[in-house]
Amino acid sequence: MRIIADFHIHSKYSRATSREMEVQTLARYAEVKGINLLATGDFTHPQYFAELQGSLEPLGNGLFKLRNQSSPVRFILTVEVSNIFSAKGKTRKIHTLIFSPSFEVAQKINSALEQRGKLSSDGRPIFGMHVKDLVKLVLDISTDCLLVPAHAWTPWFSVFGSESGFDSLEECFEEQAKNIYAIETGLSSDPAMNRRLSKLDRVTLISNSDSHSPSRIGREANVLDCAMDYHEIVEVIKKGDPGRFLYTIEFFPSEGKYHFDGHRNCNIVFEPKVTQEHDCTCPKCGKKLTIGVMHRVESLADRPAGQALSGKIPFKNMVPLDEIIADAFGKTLNSRAVQEEYERMIQGLGAEIDILLERSETDLKNHSHPRVLEGIIKVRNQEVELIPGYDGVYGKVKIFRSAEERSAIPSVSGQMELF
Repeated sequence: MRIIADFHIHSKYSRATSREMEVQTLARYAEVKGINLLATGDFTHPQYFAELQGSLEPLGNGLFKLRNQSSPVRFILTVEVSNIFSAKGKTRKIHTLIFSPSFEVAQKINSALEQRGKLSSDGRPIFGMHVKDLVKLVLDISTDCLLVPAHAWTPWFSVFGSESGFDSLEECFEEQAKNIYAIETGLSSDPAMNRRLSKLDRVTLISNSDSHSPSRIGREANVLDCAMDYHEIVEVIKKGDPGRFLYTIEFFPSEGKYHFDGHRNCNIVFEPKVTQEHDCTCPKCGKKLTIGVMHRVESLADRPAGQALSGKIPFKNMVPLDEIIADAFGKTLNSRAVQEEYERMIQGLGAEIDILLERSETDLKNHSHPRVLEGIIKVRNQEVELIPGYDGVYGKVKIFRSAEERSAIPSVSGQMELF
């Protein structure tokens, strides 16, 4: 069975999230997007956990469906937790995804974690214990659980982050590193960047949306060929077999908020080599630059960029359909023209991910505006311009640009990439 899975989202009980982030609404959006397996997110939050128990029906295979509804979307219990602790003279801030096979196991995890922190304060709870102790705590409850370092390169809250992370999984998780089978690449990196580190050859690279609103689910995802069964899905992730883990769906990593180095208050954005020339300080105010994901990868990599690796799970870059339409029409995402064209294409062609990655050019031609069709093909061929994100500022993908727009772009070192 072909499964398109997004394993990392948040509920309405996490900070800075939409009030629509609850499973009934998420299921509707998932159908439109083409996601047939979606994370619940936030199962440690007491109120949300009670809502999940009331809204979801166990299927007996570790997955869940909406109770008393015919939606084809299946759910998997996950949560992202934050560990803030001191190690080797430095404050570490590590985010980790936890997968649970049942409400019963999730309840045991919640009972253990509530002794370590306040679960009701946020959908992403914070604990002061070492992250290796989190791994042991969860796996002592059930070896069927899976733990995955989240958005592994984000500067402030990740295993390899420039501000609070480590230089290897072994340095971070110590004796528990053997129980880390996968990492989440995050929006600001892609598999090609991660595979520059030979030390990551043993782990599977997964990609998820980390969505805080329903419209953003599936912006990154995983495409599997296996049974819709928790245990088989976890096994596929652990083994990383390209025969069953077909590919990941990726942001262009330049779009991520921390791809390049920079200082947003001064509108400074640098590629790594320019950052080094400025001794990692802002040339305008003299403060330290936020070191981004590309710089961090460069500093740890032992392989050159662009080296092809056989036997690894491939990936496909994708730009959300509404963004392509908006760029094609020169309108905002929420404009009526963009929304109408989006709905018309979904009605005529089906799920968004299928439209963007799989439908033939002939099919698209019959149900889309010619300029939107051109945009979809440009993205598939990676004929786009990328303005990298930095220091919390999202990057931009430009599919269409006039000569006047090109000449108006400020010349900032390392700002523009052309594929």
